[in-house]
Amino acid sequence: MFDMDGVLVDVSESYRESICQTVAHFTGKVCSRDLVQVYKNRGGFNNDWLLSQTICRDFGTDIAYDVVKDYFNEIFFGPDGLMLRERWLPEDGLLENLSRGRTMSIFTGRTSEDALITLRRFSAEAFFHPVLGEELVPNGKPAPDGLLMIQQQFPDTSLIYIGDTVDDARSARAAGVPFIGIAAPDVHFRDKLLALFAEEQAIAVVDNINQLPSVI
Repeated sequence: MFDMDGVLVDVSESYRESICQTVAHFTGKVCSRDLVQVYKNRGGFNNDWLLSQTICRDFGTDIAYDVVKDYFNEIFFGPDGLMLRERWLPEDGLLENLSRGRTMSIFTGRTSEDALITLRRFSAEAFFHPVLGEELVPNGKPAPDGLLMIQQQFPDTSLIYIGDTVDDARSARAAGVPFIGIAAPDVHFRDKLLALFAEEQAIAVVDNINQLPSVI
């Protein structure tokens, strides 16, 4: 079971940049990628609309959630939207290799529709079933709801969740599912992220998804 952002897709120029631009639009202040990672490491900010609203509030500007969401989506999904800057991370042949003898699924903080748009753009939809977005679960990460829903579809199957945030790790631990962390060498505050993964009892940590065959 895979998270999507930061695992299958590099979103530093899409979702992370959308947060920074949204905050700048409403507050007139600079929101760095470093600061975004600080919030991510705190946990509870798997929803980037909520994170954008929270940073705006912490910067002294209180904006309604729906207003933040609408602006974020405008710059993300527009004709020249930041979504087009996403970079697919798996190397050629990796998903074919991983899928031999395994079923692969996605549980992501995106909506299912958003996730499928990206999977189709990179011709990867066929590798994953189900593709579960947080709008389909009662409680998003770090709650275990999404992983438990996938467990119900595959009873008596050994599962592993692969993610890149502490919320991913906490969701896996709450679901009783082994967790593999991804911590890119250039991620901001990587030492803090590694410590958080250790606290949540990750069974392994890799630099990127292409190292996954070495640990499973």
